[in-house]
Amino acid sequence: MKPSVISIVLGGGRGSRLFPLTYSRSKPAVPIAGKYRLVDIPISNCLNSGFNRILVLTQYNSASLNSHIKNSYHFDIFSRGFVDILAAEQNVESDKWYQGTADAVRQSMKHLTKYEYDYILILSGDQLYQMDFREMIEFHCQNESDITIATIPVNAHDATGFGILKSDEQGNITSFIEKPSADLLQDWKSEVSDKSKREGKEYLASMGIYVFSRNMLKKMFDEDPGDDFGGELIPNAIGSYKMMSFQYDGYWTDIGTIQSFFDANLELTQDLPKFNLFSRSPIYTRARMLPPSKILGSYVSKAIFGDGCVVMADKIENSIVGNRSRIDKGSTLISTYMMGADYYQNTEELMNNESQGIPNLGVGKYCYIERAILDKNCSVGDNVRILGGQHLPDGDFEKYSIKDGIVVVKKNAVITSGTTIP
Repeated sequence: MKPSVISIVLGGGRGSRLFPLTYSRSKPAVPIAGKYRLVDIPISNCLNSGFNRILVLTQYNSASLNSHIKNSYHFDIFSRGFVDILAAEQNVESDKWYQGTADAVRQSMKHLTKYEYDYILILSGDQLYQMDFREMIEFHCQNESDITIATIPVNAHDATGFGILKSDEQGNITSFIEKPSADLLQDWKSEVSDKSKREGKEYLASMGIYVFSRNMLKKMFDEDPGDDFGGELIPNAIGSYKMMSFQYDGYWTDIGTIQSFFDANLELTQDLPKFNLFSRSPIYTRARMLPPSKILGSYVSKAIFGDGCVVMADKIENSIVGNRSRIDKGSTLISTYMMGADYYQNTEELMNNESQGIPNLGVGKYCYIERAILDKNCSVGDNVRILGGQHLPDGDFEKYSIKDGIVVVKKNAVITSGTTIP
């Protein structure tokens, strides 16, 4: 009998470490790979696993996320599937917004009473991975687990940035520590595959992906008033519930910082990226009905183009060029993520810009841009130089920010001709 599952995607985080990309949008709404949004990843993994009843919990800067989900995910009238939004709300029971991951799910439980389900699959809205959740649910059922946590082996260097679980040979979780210091790690090794051992990955990091048996989650909420799964409920439940570690050995990365976001995107341009956009398990997103991209006289190497682009650049290398991007002649993009635009400018707008000396949407003539992120709807004039590098100190300015040596030009920014950044 097929297990009955409701999937919950947590999409309400502030995402302050991804600023300025999260200035006007939530983290799950941040564009990736030139045409998708981060939230498309967990939703696509659910749909590809055969789980088509999905709730997305939203709160902070949720307008663009809500709009994207509404315009992207539709099922025919004969299907029982849905991707619905549950926005944070004040009511007579509580005047508080979501206080954490557990509190978001707790406040949403009253909306689940109309559904039949045996298991709840809880997912983060800001991770990059491809996973068949049927295997995790089957593991949960076979082991008669109360709680199953997806874990991934990591090395000692990375372990200090995650919640680390320790499990026995049967996969039972016996202890948990949040972001342990390096001097504590020796006591936190777990049983992992021989391949992971050879790679020095002997610590099990929580992926923030949980399966709960329906009654156990309700019982846990009744017993523990904590607001966060990773920081409170999960550690407190060890020893009181049967908690299993489901080890995942594929590619997974947490998009938590500008550096990790930048690296994960540019890695997609490599010959054989760890995250495969061309697999038989598609990544779903909004169908925009844009024309194919046009490239005129450009040298292109290791680049990804979205739809509806017009590119006359001199050189595009190790870069992603998003939907509706325009790059004029003589310009160079190296190690850059250009997110593109939400609309095209018409002839009247282009003529008006020319008469007033205002840059058009996109990148103008004879620009040089390296190690940068251009957020959506940027207008970069002619002869502009944007040159990131590890030598640059972090900083936030009117039209751009610098994080980890990456120059992030803000959404809707207008960079006048002849500008040099920094």
